[in-house]
Amino acid sequence: MASGETPVIRFGIAGMGVGRSRAERVVQAAGAQLSAIFDHRPDNARKLADGWGCQAAASFDDLIHRDDVDVVGVFTPSGTHGDLAMQAMRAGKHAIVTKPPDVSVAKVDAMRQVAGDTGRLLAVDFDMRYRDSVRKAKAAIDAGKLGQPIFGDMRLKWWRPQSYFDGGVPEGWRGTWAMDGGGSLANQGVHDLDILQWCMGPVKSVRARTHIFGHRIETEDACQVFVEFTSGAWGLIETTTTVWGGLGRAIELHGSGGTIGMIDGEITTWRFVGDPPEAVKGEAALSTWQPTLPDPRPKNIIEDVVSALVHGTPLACPPEEGRKSVAILEAVYRSARRGGAKEQVAP
Repeated sequence: MASGETPVIRFGIAGMGVGRSRAERVVQAAGAQLSAIFDHRPDNARKLADGWGCQAAASFDDLIHRDDVDVVGVFTPSGTHGDLAMQAMRAGKHAIVTKPPDVSVAKVDAMRQVAGDTGRLLAVDFDMRYRDSVRKAKAAIDAGKLGQPIFGDMRLKWWRPQSYFDGGVPEGWRGTWAMDGGGSLANQGVHDLDILQWCMGPVKSVRARTHIFGHRIETEDACQVFVEFTSGAWGLIETTTTVWGGLGRAIELHGSGGTIGMIDGEITTWRFVGDPPEAVKGEAALSTWQPTLPDPRPKNIIEDVVSALVHGTPLACPPEEGRKSVAILEAVYRSARRGGAKEQVAP
């Protein structure tokens, strides 16, 4: 590499479910190179690798010991994230894990320890944090536009057929405690849970109930949670995979100074005290106040990691941030097992 030339960060991606889209992002990202992929389906891996012009690693161990890989992306079942990421970091690679970082706080803490011991970067792929709509909501709250927080709610009402839970690689991992860490909240709703706590601040305690209405799984296909935030605000969470046709996802945040609403990741309500009258009339009306977002800014986990390694910029979701949603999940499921008893969220 010539002096002064911007380095290229070389990626190896494991798991061609969600990992397939992340490999595509590597191919598209400036300053990134897709060196190799690994999938438990060798024919699938070879076909994809041929299309991208990269190598198909024979095993995960082969992937993490390649000289042409700087960062390993772990896009495998949730309960494998920690062990695989720690293997990669001990092999000298930086690591990305998809959501949630693992299924227990203890395992996330172990990952953080290995990252510190090895000096490797560890990033969590909560991709909603890269959306400009979410960035705007966070910026408004950080600027005090919401005032005193009062309510922070989220709901996700999706449909998943039984075949979704029976399938996967390996088959049947979804909806299990060991590999999924939970059900409709831990898998489908965890992105929204991350955004809820990121915007509203730390969760102090929860009261929850879960149920299996329509699937043959270990975990839940319906979850309801009463939330108390450290700020004193309240919240409601409702997630399910039983809604035929789906009703989408929504996040609603409000306080003494304003209201922010998002449906399927897009802002639909954006109103603050002091807005002119025309800004609060009609469902589509939005406040004239707008935050200034940083430019340039990473659009996804790949661009984020490249920027962090090349320019030293902070990650959108380092492991200490990713840990927070796992701590909430643990408290939710403890509460549900205890019949809705109040459970404190681990700091």
